[in-house]
Amino acid sequence: MDVEVLKSWFTLDNIMDLIQEYRSFGPIPGIILPMLEAFLPFLPLFLFVMANASAFGLWFGFLYSWVGACTGAMLVFILFRRFGQRRFLAFLQKHPAVRKLMNWVERHGFGPLFLMLCFPFTPSAVVNIVAGLSKISIKQYMLAVLAGKMVMIFTISFIGYDIRSLFTQPIRTLAVAAIIFILWLAGKQIERRLNMATRKRE
Repeated sequence: MDVEVLKSWFTLDNIMDLIQEYRSFGPIPGIILPMLEAFLPFLPLFLFVMANASAFGLWFGFLYSWVGACTGAMLVFILFRRFGQRRFLAFLQKHPAVRKLMNWVERHGFGPLFLMLCFPFTPSAVVNIVAGLSKISIKQYMLAVLAGKMVMIFTISFIGYDIRSLFTQPIRTLAVAAIIFILWLAGKQIERRLNMATRKRE
């Protein structure tokens, strides 16, 4: 099937119908769809998240989307960390742009990764692959994924669940911005502790 035809099928209404059709499976469709996006980046993650928020409610919709997206991201990371040195993937590390991005990830760690993963239109598949090929610790990357995806997915869920509240209740919008800032600060503190623990082991 042509990728463009497949992409055009994924509208909010079609995704909602798909979730409703398999509602007997409980949260599984709501988790599987965001997880697939990590392997097939042309799929519309933001539509999956909005559909989950509409189908399951704000909090459960957010939870299912977050679990699926984080699971997919970590699977891609682990696959490239495990097999990235193999001959059929070694060419990726030799590409100048990939090499440059790998070095940048290794130097800067949690902070920039967290910020990139906070935004829904960041090519997260590229971030997952490059991080898997780099020497960044799995703990740092897991922290960035869990925190960054939490912010991004909650924001989309919040918008998808009640888009009017962004304009009618600006305090709630400010609360979302405050959560982003608090999670960023918390992530930096945890990263410092991880770095200190790593230096002690060395």
